[in-house]
Amino acid sequence: MIRSMTGFGRGHARGDAGTATVELRSTNKRHLNVYVHLPDPMGEAEAEVRSRVQDAVERGQIDVEIDVDPADADEAPAAIDSDAAMRLKQRLERLSAAAQIKQPVRLDHLLEFDEIFAAEEEREAAQIQRAWPLVLEALDAAISAFQEMRAEEGAALHDDLAARVDALEAHLDAIEARAPDRVDERQTRLRERLAELMDDDRIDPDRLETEVALLADKLDVTEECVRLHSHLTMFREALASDEPSGRKLKFVTQEIHRETNTIGAKADDETISRHAVQMKEEIEKIKEQIRNVE
Repeated sequence: MIRSMTGFGRGHARGDAGTATVELRSTNKRHLNVYVHLPDPMGEAEAEVRSRVQDAVERGQIDVEIDVDPADADEAPAAIDSDAAMRLKQRLERLSAAAQIKQPVRLDHLLEFDEIFAAEEEREAAQIQRAWPLVLEALDAAISAFQEMRAEEGAALHDDLAARVDALEAHLDAIEARAPDRVDERQTRLRERLAELMDDDRIDPDRLETEVALLADKLDVTEECVRLHSHLTMFREALASDEPSGRKLKFVTQEIHRETNTIGAKADDETISRHAVQMKEEIEKIKEQIRNVE
């Protein structure tokens, strides 16, 4: 079943490290382009996010928005700057020795100094990094919702395209039914006109039959109709395929358009011309629709 290239999916995950929200939006694109928007401390993880999206999507422009709300600072463990703590302990020991204080440096002494804790930016970055498993959980949920929406839109596209292919085939059947009568009518008119222009004894019967045969060949659309039936079958097979088929549908539609143009050019008949024009109208609507098929 075909899928739409446009869609939206949202995933949310909560845990001890905070909350993560991921949103996926897609628009039509000939190839696959994935744009990932991550919090700065997670920038290095962009490749993993892109890889997961690329595994799920074949074509389209995908925008991935990731938002992380880390746990409150009071609830999250403070990040310790070990080097700063060691330097401060050594300073206090030197100060104690200079002041001839024999008491050892204790933890409560160190806790009086904020510099042993990592900078606020570093603490926030560490909190966001701890939330990475939540990001992956939210991303998987967003991709699942995204795929579900694209499948729903794809089902609607499938029904519309299938109905238009049925309409094309109905017009084609009408053309095939009309074509033989039209050739006979043109041959009869040709003979009548030649008989009016020339005396009967001046008409070369062999030459006349040759011209009539050439006219019949010129007006014959049998080959075009056969190829059109084949293209319509290919189109239906692509619609039913489980694989992404947008490119194949585009190619087959171009071939359908080509054969329809040829029939219209060879028509020289009001009925066939009318069906050919109506087929072109359906084809234009099909082209619009398959621009959105993955």
